[in-house]
Amino acid sequence: MSASLPNPIRPAFNEPLDPAHVIVNIGPSHPATHGTIQIVAEIDAEKVVRTDVHCGYLHRGFEKECESHTWHTLIPYVDRLNYCSALINNFAYCEAVETLMGIEITPRCRYLRTLLSEYSRVADHLTCVAASLMELGAMTAFLYLVTIRDYIYEHLADLTGARVTYSYGRIGGLANDLPEGWLKRLEEIFGEYEEFVGRVHGLIDRNRIFIDRTRDVGVISTADAINWGYTGPILRSTGVPRDLRKDTPYLAYGELDFEVPVGIKGDNYDRYFVRMREMDESMHMIRQLVDMLPPGPVTVDDRRCTLPPKRLVYDEIESLINHFKLIMDGPQVPAGDAYVAHESANGELGFYVVSDGTGRPWKVHVRAPSFVHMGGAHLMLDGGQLADIIPTFGSINMIGGECDR
Repeated sequence: MSASLPNPIRPAFNEPLDPAHVIVNIGPSHPATHGTIQIVAEIDAEKVVRTDVHCGYLHRGFEKECESHTWHTLIPYVDRLNYCSALINNFAYCEAVETLMGIEITPRCRYLRTLLSEYSRVADHLTCVAASLMELGAMTAFLYLVTIRDYIYEHLADLTGARVTYSYGRIGGLANDLPEGWLKRLEEIFGEYEEFVGRVHGLIDRNRIFIDRTRDVGVISTADAINWGYTGPILRSTGVPRDLRKDTPYLAYGELDFEVPVGIKGDNYDRYFVRMREMDESMHMIRQLVDMLPPGPVTVDDRRCTLPPKRLVYDEIESLINHFKLIMDGPQVPAGDAYVAHESANGELGFYVVSDGTGRPWKVHVRAPSFVHMGGAHLMLDGGQLADIIPTFGSINMIGGECDR
């Protein structure tokens, strides 16, 4: 009955409140909106009176597509949700399936997944902060941060064989162990990270132009952030120390010493600083994990989900059949449902999976932080300046793949 009624909270609009105002479209064919977001803005000269944010221009149908693939073969689709930190997507999804199957991963896999999740968080934050600084004209700082990100991308490519979307997670473990020399290169990148990020702090933190463009700009209150379901750096920038790694520890986070950085005002400056501090904390955690990394296999010895060694596939009929069934039919996941959430770079990334007892999911739903954040993005844009729309939007760090529905 209410389908034809306008939204009483935030109605869509196509007529200005005042004849002197102008309605403009920013996106979706705009480089800063990633080709997937449309911001309808009513402006009074340079002031933004109100905005209506439309997402969903990426029509992949991820959740429906999952129903046509086996539990194994949809891992590459999971990669493409947040392609800036695809490994976190991998591990959260795999843990959801492992929960249904009652699988406990090996100790080495648990520590490696934690280490690689934090490494991915650093890469994601570098991308977000670098892009936000570039949109304010800080090209030197942008190049410093992207240099480190490129080192990380090359390093992860040495491990996984891919540069951005890795498909490295496996139900029950990982695709392969660390190659020789990988940890040595990791230590070198630590030094390069400290040098370049230190330069950015010197250029930006107390820069008058940067402070004027970010302090008290794009403000969201703690109450509004909670009411709109915000998590991650945006919620923490308002002063709330909510972090799944601390509040509901998973993987090896309960064994690590780290802090949860928080902001003060929930503005663009706070979001910048929270992400910069979180990168330092991630590096601190990675150092601990390198020292704690135990020997052993990275995949469980479980024929229900683990492919047999290729040598045995060629030599044993049982292994050949096992391989064939896992590839063609997929792992047979017991009927039931499970929800598993990890702290991604943008906030709570949750996978709700439902199995009917076959090798294909009956339903997969992802609680994607970017999709949630777009719902309240207007709160940070309304009342500001037209020139602040893009930097504020950048500080939200929306990833189009997560907004796909």
